[in-house]
Amino acid sequence: MLRRLALTAVASLAALSAAAPAATAATGPLPLPLPLPALRDDARTRLTITVSGSENPAAEGTFELRCAPAGGSHPVAERACERLDELAGEGADPFAPVPGDALCTQQFGGPAAARVAGTWQGRRIDTVFSRSDGCEISRWNNLGPVLPNVR
Repeated sequence: MLRRLALTAVASLAALSAAAPAATAATGPLPLPLPLPALRDDARTRLTITVSGSENPAAEGTFELRCAPAGGSHPVAERACERLDELAGEGADPFAPVPGDALCTQQFGGPAAARVAGTWQGRRIDTVFSRSDGCEISRWNNLGPVLPNVR
Protein backbone atom coordinates (compact mmCIF):
# COMPACT_ATOMS: atom_id res chain seq x y z
CA MET A 1 0.00 0.00 0.00
CA LEU A 2 2.85 2.35 0.84
CA ARG A 3 4.51 1.52 -2.48
CA ARG A 4 1.29 2.29 -4.33
CA LEU A 5 1.01 5.64 -2.55
CA ALA A 6 4.59 6.53 -3.44
CA LEU A 7 4.09 5.61 -7.11
CA THR A 8 0.89 7.67 -7.26
CA ALA A 9 2.73 10.65 -5.78
CA VAL A 10 5.59 10.31 -8.28
CA ALA A 11 3.14 10.03 -11.20
CA SER A 12 1.26 13.12 -10.00
CA LEU A 13 4.51 15.04 -9.65
CA ALA A 14 5.50 14.04 -13.20
CA ALA A 15 2.15 15.22 -14.56
CA LEU A 16 2.48 18.56 -12.76
CA SER A 17 6.04 18.97 -14.03
CA ALA A 18 4.86 18.58 -17.61
CA ALA A 19 2.41 21.45 -17.12
CA ALA A 20 4.90 23.67 -15.27
CA PRO A 21 6.48 25.52 -18.26
CA ALA A 22 3.14 27.03 -19.31
CA ALA A 23 2.27 27.93 -15.72
CA THR A 24 5.62 29.58 -14.98
CA ALA A 25 5.36 31.84 -18.03
CA ALA A 26 2.23 33.42 -16.56
CA THR A 27 2.89 33.29 -12.81
CA GLY A 28 6.63 32.98 -12.24
CA PRO A 29 8.66 30.04 -10.96
CA LEU A 30 6.99 27.25 -9.01
CA PRO A 31 8.26 26.30 -5.53
CA LEU A 32 10.38 23.19 -5.24
CA PRO A 33 8.42 20.07 -4.25
CA LEU A 34 8.84 18.71 -0.73
CA PRO A 35 10.66 15.37 -0.43
CA LEU A 36 8.36 12.37 -0.28
CA PRO A 37 8.86 10.48 2.99
CA ALA A 38 7.83 7.18 1.40
CA LEU A 39 10.79 7.43 -0.98
CA ARG A 40 13.43 8.28 1.63
CA ASP A 41 15.67 5.43 2.69
CA ASP A 42 14.90 6.01 6.39
CA ALA A 43 11.18 5.40 5.75
CA ARG A 44 11.86 1.76 4.92
CA THR A 45 11.22 -0.98 7.40
CA ARG A 46 14.39 -2.51 8.82
CA LEU A 47 13.81 -4.46 12.01
CA THR A 48 15.84 -6.86 14.12
CA ILE A 49 13.60 -9.31 15.95
CA THR A 50 15.11 -11.42 18.75
CA VAL A 51 12.94 -14.17 20.25
CA SER A 52 13.84 -16.18 23.36
CA GLY A 53 12.10 -18.55 25.76
CA SER A 54 9.85 -20.04 23.09
CA GLU A 55 8.38 -23.54 23.25
CA ASN A 56 8.83 -23.68 19.45
CA PRO A 57 12.53 -24.16 18.58
CA ALA A 58 11.98 -22.76 15.06
CA ALA A 59 10.83 -19.46 16.58
CA GLU A 60 14.02 -18.95 18.61
CA GLY A 61 16.78 -16.64 17.46
CA THR A 62 17.44 -13.32 15.80
CA PHE A 63 15.82 -12.43 12.50
CA GLU A 64 16.33 -9.45 10.22
CA LEU A 65 13.27 -8.05 8.42
CA ARG A 66 13.47 -5.57 5.55
CA CYS A 67 10.48 -4.33 3.57
CA ALA A 68 10.17 -2.57 0.21
CA PRO A 69 11.34 -5.01 -1.04
CA ALA A 70 10.73 -7.80 1.47
CA GLY A 71 13.88 -9.59 2.56
CA GLY A 72 16.28 -10.44 5.34
CA SER A 73 16.54 -13.62 7.35
CA HIS A 74 12.94 -13.48 8.60
CA PRO A 75 11.30 -16.82 7.63
CA VAL A 76 8.13 -15.21 6.20
CA ALA A 77 9.40 -11.74 5.29
CA GLU A 78 6.81 -11.01 2.61
CA ARG A 79 3.86 -11.90 4.86
CA ALA A 80 5.41 -9.94 7.75
CA CYS A 81 5.82 -6.84 5.55
CA GLU A 82 2.24 -7.17 4.31
CA ARG A 83 1.02 -7.25 7.92
CA LEU A 84 3.03 -4.15 8.82
CA ASP A 85 1.64 -2.33 5.75
CA GLU A 86 -1.87 -3.40 6.76
CA LEU A 87 -1.42 -2.05 10.30
CA ALA A 88 0.03 1.21 8.97
CA GLY A 89 -2.96 1.57 6.64
CA GLU A 90 -5.28 1.19 9.64
CA GLY A 91 -3.37 3.89 11.50
CA ALA A 92 -2.41 1.37 14.16
CA ASP A 93 0.86 1.42 16.09
CA PRO A 94 1.68 -2.25 16.72
CA PHE A 95 4.78 -1.28 18.70
CA ALA A 96 2.99 0.89 21.27
CA PRO A 97 3.15 -0.48 24.82
CA VAL A 98 0.06 -1.58 26.68
CA PRO A 99 -1.41 1.51 28.38
CA GLY A 100 -0.66 1.64 32.10
CA ASP A 101 -4.35 1.80 33.02
CA ALA A 102 -5.39 -1.18 30.85
CA LEU A 103 -7.37 -3.98 32.52
CA CYS A 104 -5.70 -7.22 31.47
CA THR A 105 -6.65 -10.81 32.17
CA GLN A 106 -4.20 -12.51 34.48
CA GLN A 107 -3.29 -15.41 32.25
CA PHE A 108 0.20 -16.57 31.43
CA GLY A 109 0.97 -17.25 27.78
CA GLY A 110 4.40 -18.74 28.35
CA PRO A 111 7.93 -17.49 28.93
CA ALA A 112 8.56 -16.29 25.36
CA ALA A 113 9.87 -12.76 24.92
CA ALA A 114 10.81 -10.75 21.85
CA ARG A 115 12.74 -7.54 21.34
CA VAL A 116 12.07 -5.55 18.18
CA ALA A 117 14.49 -2.78 17.25
CA GLY A 118 15.07 -0.78 14.09
CA THR A 119 12.98 1.46 11.84
CA TRP A 120 9.29 1.25 10.87
CA GLN A 121 7.47 3.94 8.90
CA GLY A 122 10.52 6.20 9.27
CA ARG A 123 10.33 5.95 13.07
CA ARG A 124 12.83 4.35 15.45
CA ILE A 125 11.49 1.27 17.20
CA ASP A 126 12.94 -0.39 20.30
CA THR A 127 10.35 -2.35 22.25
CA VAL A 128 9.87 -5.63 24.07
CA PHE A 129 7.00 -8.10 23.75
CA SER A 130 6.06 -10.81 26.22
CA ARG A 131 3.18 -13.18 26.91
CA SER A 132 2.86 -12.30 30.61
CA ASP A 133 -0.87 -11.42 30.62
CA GLY A 134 -3.88 -11.15 28.32
CA CYS A 135 -2.96 -7.69 27.01
CA GLU A 136 0.60 -8.72 26.18
CA ILE A 137 -0.58 -11.95 24.53
CA SER A 138 -3.00 -9.93 22.39
CA ARG A 139 -0.27 -7.43 21.49
CA TRP A 140 2.01 -10.33 20.42
CA ASN A 141 -0.71 -12.08 18.41
CA ASN A 142 -1.66 -8.82 16.68
CA LEU A 143 1.85 -8.61 15.26
CA GLY A 144 1.84 -12.10 13.74
CA PRO A 145 3.52 -13.12 11.45
CA VAL A 146 6.14 -10.46 12.27
CA LEU A 147 6.44 -12.20 15.64
CA PRO A 148 6.43 -16.00 15.35
CA ASN A 149 4.02 -18.52 16.77
CA VAL A 150 5.89 -19.57 19.88
CA ARG A 151 3.84 -22.69 20.65
